[in-house]
Amino acid sequence: MFDHSRRNLAHWFALSMGGILFAFAGVGYCLSVEEQLRVFDDELFSQSKAFAVKTQYSLYQSQWRNQRGQTPVESDASLNGGLMYARWYNSNKQLLQFIGSSDGKQLTAEPGFQTIKAPIGSELPTTRTWVRQVTLPILEGKVLIGYFQTAVPMNSLRVGLNQARLFLTFGVPVTFGVIGITGWFLGGLAMRPSLRAYQQLQQFTADASHELRAPVATVLSNAQVALMPPEDPVEQRLRLQNIVQTAKSMSTLINDLLFLSRHNGSLAETGLKPVDLCEILRSLAQDFAVQAPAQKLNFDAHLPEHPIMLKADANLLKQAVINLLTNAFKYTPADGKVELYLFTQSHSAVIQVKDNGIGIPSTDLPHIFDRFYRVDTVRSRQTGGFGLGLAIAQQIVQRYGGQITVNSMLGQGSTFQISLPLKL
Repeated sequence: MFDHSRRNLAHWFALSMGGILFAFAGVGYCLSVEEQLRVFDDELFSQSKAFAVKTQYSLYQSQWRNQRGQTPVESDASLNGGLMYARWYNSNKQLLQFIGSSDGKQLTAEPGFQTIKAPIGSELPTTRTWVRQVTLPILEGKVLIGYFQTAVPMNSLRVGLNQARLFLTFGVPVTFGVIGITGWFLGGLAMRPSLRAYQQLQQFTADASHELRAPVATVLSNAQVALMPPEDPVEQRLRLQNIVQTAKSMSTLINDLLFLSRHNGSLAETGLKPVDLCEILRSLAQDFAVQAPAQKLNFDAHLPEHPIMLKADANLLKQAVINLLTNAFKYTPADGKVELYLFTQSHSAVIQVKDNGIGIPSTDLPHIFDRFYRVDTVRSRQTGGFGLGLAIAQQIVQRYGGQITVNSMLGQGSTFQISLPLKL
């Protein structure tokens, strides 16, 4: 599924970027043609003007003459700057003189630049080539006295344009291929978070199904045994108690899953109220101080006397700390010690839960906040855990823009630390 989506993403990326590339290449080519033609026309105009000023038109003799020798312009005179032909017309557009080739006795072209096909030489008039022709009106004062027309081959311009077309012919497909490869690579990067989320969802669904399958099977087996004759009231009561206990466990799991689903995302500032963190932890410390003797544990709370105020949801913060203390109580052996600390540090409120329990292996530390992750699966099942407590605590802390970390050594205990920004 993700490979198909990645291909589609790369395909549409390549098409869109390729379309933009083709558009820019076309516009660039047109601008290049226009610029080269402008430069070509400027050079042609300069050559034509330089050649034209060497001659003058004698009105009384109706002919063009060289300015120096006052002799008529010879038809075999050489052309300056590679001009292909030069033609002189009178004011009635009749051909008077020419050098190179003549194209009829009457001027048909309008003044300005034209691109035409003209014959090469006089021996093979059927052989034609593209030329750039310019026709210039000749004025004496404000009186039109004639026209001067000349042309040059467009070979140099065509060579430059052919090179540009060759570059576009090979460069654009290669660039399009690079865009396609880049699109495939970027598609993989873009799909990576979705793939990770999909894999997490699959894992979460599998874990939740696995966790619910066992208690459902327990409820079913106990109910079936209780209904089997002969009916023993004592046995039935035990079975019903097992069903109740299992149902409570399932209810806890479902509530945890709903909590993770509902409380996903950032908290709305309007729903937060100023609370005293010391007061919240003090009430929790009293509750766990009562539980500690029953589990043969030593519990101490180190809380400051002055209030530590921040905007928060008291119930959510309490839930996060309860999950940490509950884990500490579960995995600290008899005669062990659990401590709760609260202090401020660098504009943050810091909550620490320390224990000298069994600790966490270093290989498991990067995963302990993952949902349904348990370091010791057998022992966790015996203590009734589903591996959601730390995930819930982390989600609550992150919603406040805080951070939860852990330091632990196997056999020496663990220290969980919550850092919350002090904002009012």
